[in-house]
This record gives sequence, structure tokens and C-alpha cells, in this order.
Amino acid sequence: MSVSIVEVSPRDGLQNEAVPVPTADKLALIDTLVAGGVRRIECTSFVNPRRVPQLADAEEVAARLPRGTVSWIGLVLNERGLDRAVAAGMDEVNVVVVATDTFSRRNQAVDTAGGVAAWHRIAGQARAAGLRTTVTIAAAFGCPFEGEVSVDRVREVTADCLAAARPDELAFADTIGVGVPAQVRALAGVAAAEAPGVPLRWHFHNTRNTGYANAITAADLAGDHPVALDSSAGGIGGCPFAPDATGNIATEDLVYLLGRSGYDTGVDVGPLLPLAARLGGLLGHEVPGQLARAGVFPADR
Repeated sequence: MSVSIVEVSPRDGLQNEAVPVPTADKLALIDTLVAGGVRRIECTSFVNPRRVPQLADAEEVAARLPRGTVSWIGLVLNERGLDRAVAAGMDEVNVVVVATDTFSRRNQAVDTAGGVAAWHRIAGQARAAGLRTTVTIAAAFGCPFEGEVSVDRVREVTADCLAAARPDELAFADTIGVGVPAQVRALAGVAAAEAPGVPLRWHFHNTRNTGYANAITAADLAGDHPVALDSSAGGIGGCPFAPDATGNIATEDLVYLLGRSGYDTGVDVGPLLPLAARLGGLLGHEVPGQLARAGVFPADR
């Protein structure tokens, strides 16, 4: 059994940090991830640098990426972002459609229907440019403004997204870290019904300490079908609209969990363990990941 890891620390992990991380340090982080065997990395976001100044160096990071073994992913929200991603040599783009109107307006200045329409436009242009596409349904597990998000609502948004543009991958995001395994099972059913044959990806935050339970549930549900799990070195990151967010699920912790559960991720956790201390020093605070503190078991692995 295998699970694909999508590393998001250079993008989702750093975008909300108060301390900007120098480009050289971002690239050093990326180099360590590549050395550990990570082969899909969401390396930056091609959005307005005034709104996300932490990622204002997107083009500079892209220009200095090691090419040839990794599929590089850029997050885009509109055609301008796609143009930048194509020019920067991205291999994939991740397009976010928020499941609730209020959150979508706050995050992207359009309602959900506007986000769906943007996805339809971007998908065709990205495919023509030779880029692989992911559409992520954000706030699929709950919204900080509208509260519970029903399975029927996620089903509706998913169906609308796929009505005119089939992605290479469909992702469901627990953007504010409220989800539980029962919701993972329900949304896996939505994917099977509305997007049969489309590889599935999951993005879990660990705000309420349920992220790892959700991740192993998603892996178990996949069976022989392709599945990818987002994670962030050290567990850094989080949504700015999620009060007291504690971060994403940590890559090293997730790889340990999956490995001990019989899954092959292709990632060697050893080179990743020093990242927690390094990131803590860069960001000025302890990171939430646990494995770097406790170590692997057995200790000689």
C-alpha cells in the first residue's frame, strides 16, 4: 500500500507566519525535503504579494528550484496567478474553491460560484499549458463564519467544479481544523459519486488534534486507489481565519504514522527530523510537530 505525500510547508506553512523567512532559508528547507524523498512540493503561491507578503519572492524561489525529480506545485486563484505559475515553470497548479460564500468572499473576494467559474477558466488554460491541475474544495469540513458545512453543500460544489472541467486531482481541505473521521468517510463518498476515477487528495489541519486520525482514515479508505495527503514540516502553518490554530499535520509525524501502519510513502523520516529545530529558530517559536522531540521507534530505524 502506498500514499503520496504533498509537502506544503514552503507555501501553507510559511504564508501566515509573522516573521518573513528569507528566500535562501526557504530553498534550504526545500533542499532538505527533497533529500528526504519528498517528490511533490507546493513550493509557493502566485497571489497578490501585498496580501501574502511572506510569499512575495515566488518567482525567485521558482527560479532556484532543483529540477528533474520533484513535481513543483504553485497555488493560484486567478488567471494572473496562472500566468505567473506557467512563466515560473511550475509542473502543477492548485486552485482553491471555498465551499461557503462568506469565507470565499473574505479569502478571494468572490462568492463560491465565482470561485467555481474561476476554476473552470484556469483549468482549461492550465491544461493547454501542460500543467497538472488540482481543485481544492476549501472549508469542506467547517467554516469559521457560517459554521457547519453540510455534505450536501460539498457535494454541490464538487459537482459544479467538475461540470465543465475535470481536474487531474480533487482535494478536500479541513481549512480550520474542525474535521473528524466520520466526515472523511462522508466526503470520500462524495468523491466516489461525483468524481469517479479522479485521484483524491486531503488537506488536514491539526487545530483540534484530529488531523492524524483524519489522515489515517483517508489512507485506509483509499484501498488500491491513488491518494495523497498534504503535510507540513514541523507542523507549521494554519489558516488566518482559524482562531488559535496550531498548524498543519507534521510531515515527519505523518510519515512515521503511515510507515508504522504499513504504508509506503517513499519518504525517509530521518533527514526531516532536524527541520523542527531549524524552523523553530527561523520563526521564533516552537513548532507543533512531536516526532523530532520523541524520536522514531525503534530507535535504530
